[in-house]
Order: sequence, then structure tokens, then C-alpha cells
Amino acid sequence: MSFLPAILAQGGGQGSGAGPQLWIGILLMIAIFYFVLFRGNTKTRKQRAEMLAGIKKNDRVLTIGGVLGTVVNVRDREIVLKVDETTNTKMTFLRDAIRTVVTEDAELTVEENR
Repeated sequence: MSFLPAILAQGGGQGSGAGPQLWIGILLMIAIFYFVLFRGNTKTRKQRAEMLAGIKKNDRVLTIGGVLGTVVNVRDREIVLKVDETTNTKMTFLRDAIRTVVTEDAELTVEENR
């Protein structure tokens, strides 16, 4: 933040009258940065935490590695997915490795991104 003293030195002189406008501008920029950077992240984290807490047996989920599966068992930190119906293959994932619960609408979105 070495540019801030230079800005203050330019507009903070006696008789310039730019002092209050400068401070209002700086405060406005800080407020905008707060809402863009921090507020958006906390809202997204809260929605993700609610989604992960709501995962239940027989939900179809997509992992961050791209594995699609059906939830067989839900534990505190782990989720067991059945990834192949014919061979009854099951894989265990950490709860944080789940990207989303796949619904009919979301499944179309996943196919469009290929």
C-alpha cells in the first residue's frame, strides 16, 4: 500500500479542499472491496456447507474429481458412494470432496460443460 501515502500527500494540502472527497472515495472503495471479495465468499461458503450437511442416502452426487455416484452411507466426515451398479463398486470420499448434489436440472448442466 505504498501508493496510499502518495495519494494523501497530493490531495491533503492546506487550502486544496480535496481532503473530505478523498476520504469519502477511499472509504467507498474499501466498502466495495469488502462486499465484492468477502461477502460473496462467505455467502458461497454458507451455501456449500448447507449442501454438504444435507447430503443423505440415495442422493446422486458429483465429486470434485468428476466421479458420479449414489450415496450409500453418510458418516461424520466420510461419504460412501456406489459408482458402478453392475459390479457394485463403492468408493469412500471425504465430505469436502463432494462438489454438488446432482438433480435433473444440474445433470443437464454437467453434460453441457463437456
